[in-house]
Amino acid sequence: MRHARWWGSKVRQFRSYLGARVAPGERAELAAWLTPSELGLFDAMHVADRRHGLDVLATLRSQGVAERDVLLAGLLHDAGKGSRVGLWPRVAWSLGEAWGPWVVALASRLPGFGPALDRLRHHAELSAALAAAAGCPARTVALIRDQAAPSDPLYGELLRLADEAN
Repeated sequence: MRHARWWGSKVRQFRSYLGARVAPGERAELAAWLTPSELGLFDAMHVADRRHGLDVLATLRSQGVAERDVLLAGLLHDAGKGSRVGLWPRVAWSLGEAWGPWVVALASRLPGFGPALDRLRHHAELSAALAAAAGCPARTVALIRDQAAPSDPLYGELLRLADEAN
């Protein structure tokens, strides 16, 4: 059952990546509560990561989260992936998570995959550094940095679960 759920999740992510869009109204709503540098960081993200961030944000809000620091972490937690990490390195990364590091090692030999896979490997740290440079609060930066293994037992875990659900 777990295996089927994993594949279902990855197929959903694949399709979401291909069809990712951010409506002008969604961006306008963000402009009302983000600082210009935070909005610039959002705009610099790949459209699939922007869509994903908006979906994580919506999940957090639906769970009653209203703290700006946490919502901001949900929105920007993948900023470190950059705007040019394409679909196929992301597929290779996911397969490596499921089947082992040999998949990523093999994929890293493909042209252009090495740097993209490095960005994926270190995206939490990169995202946290970008958030800090954009002037995000220290709590936001910490939530982003610790997204895979939350140190905040409540909001860090809510962020991790919202990320996995989207």
